[in-house]
Amino acid sequence: MTIYQNLIAGEWVGTNATKNINPSDTNEVVGLYADGSAEDTKNAIAAAKAAFPAWSRSGIWERHVILKKAGDEIMARKDELGALLAREEGKTLPEAIGETIRASQIFEFFAGEALRLAGETMPSVRPNIGVEITRDPLGVIGIITPWNFPIAIPAWKIAPALCYGNTIVFKPAELVPACSWAIVDILHRAGLPKGVLNLVMGKGSVVGQAMLDSPDVAGITFTGSTGTGKRVAAASIEHNRKFQLEMGGKNPMVVLDDADLTVAVEAAANSGFFSTGQRCTASSRLIVTEGIHDKFVAALTEKLKTVVVDNAMKAGTHIGPVVDERQLKTDTDYIEIGKKEGAKLAFGGELLTRDTPGFYLQPTLFTEATNQMRISREEIFGPVVSVIRVKDLEEAIKVANDTEFGLSAGICTSSLKSAETFKRRSEAGMVMVNLPTAGVDYHVPFGGRKGSSYGPREQGAYAKEFYTIVKTAYQFAG
Repeated sequence: MTIYQNLIAGEWVGTNATKNINPSDTNEVVGLYADGSAEDTKNAIAAAKAAFPAWSRSGIWERHVILKKAGDEIMARKDELGALLAREEGKTLPEAIGETIRASQIFEFFAGEALRLAGETMPSVRPNIGVEITRDPLGVIGIITPWNFPIAIPAWKIAPALCYGNTIVFKPAELVPACSWAIVDILHRAGLPKGVLNLVMGKGSVVGQAMLDSPDVAGITFTGSTGTGKRVAAASIEHNRKFQLEMGGKNPMVVLDDADLTVAVEAAANSGFFSTGQRCTASSRLIVTEGIHDKFVAALTEKLKTVVVDNAMKAGTHIGPVVDERQLKTDTDYIEIGKKEGAKLAFGGELLTRDTPGFYLQPTLFTEATNQMRISREEIFGPVVSVIRVKDLEEAIKVANDTEFGLSAGICTSSLKSAETFKRRSEAGMVMVNLPTAGVDYHVPFGGRKGSSYGPREQGAYAKEFYTIVKTAYQFAG
């Protein structure tokens, strides 16, 4: 079987490899992908550093063309790449194709942004002096991405980094190297100069640590667990390095008495269970007022009975498998914790057997939960959702905000006043009204507050806040 190698200084290298296993069918090896070393990482950083001066001064049309080519090829291959994503991560094929399309759109957006790089000029408060404000690229960017969105998240970090003139060392999650490799291959063939984009697949403890230890990495953008994010922060402070963190969530969805029941159930089911609940924006806390509580729980339970859990590639599947055995154990451990804490298991919680061996788990719904239970406070990252009963909007807001996280929040209501109140008082970076908490646009800021995020927002024009440095120049006219 072919080994998909790392890209370092424009060359494909690496002989050690790890099997990429399909979570929908553990008998299938998706491919063999290189297992990089600390030395590989150091070489990649050196290559990125050497390539930076020329790339940082490259023309905006060159950047535009490369990013546009990448976006076009991803779109042309959306079915192929979507199938690859579904096989390696377990997202259903329609969702996987949708994510691939989104990656294409991200590259198209930043291809456009490359032609819109602009600064400001203004007079000084002193006579005969001009002031020019521009943005310089940051330098070598370390990119560390998670397994749950294996093509979209790499796209929304790589595209702006290149757009603004940075060079890259990219380490994808160990579980999902295939989509990352495909993106890098596309960009490499699109004409990126050697060393501008380097791919080092491998263990976080090896490759990731080597990136953290390097004084030559000017910035690190990280999406992943809260624990690892804290380590990224601590190591970056040591090197006076710019860093950007997207971490966990324990996102609330409030359902008020005046909510449209159908809308609320669809939004809650999508938020909590689709993508197997493996989204940092998923709603794992449903905060429901007393008047609609019983009707909502009954309707959501009936909805869950119709949800098909099966092989991600199979037509008609709503929810694919959990990503791997370790995550499955985490999910089932939390289900047992919920039972012991006194929450009522209203639906699911069982391991499932399908035609192909995989990590299949029934969507799990707890009721009669409190916001103090571990299942209501800790990020599970699986299809496990708790329902918390509250009296009114005021209590709902209080419970929703009572969390160390602050990524996404939602409310289902037919009251404009209630919606506005919630939007204003919600301690989250993104707020949804009568919509799932998971599902965002690529051209607007993405990110949260409190323990969910640190640093400038991702995506859209706001991305430049991380990938560039503001420079103010004064010039005396004489």
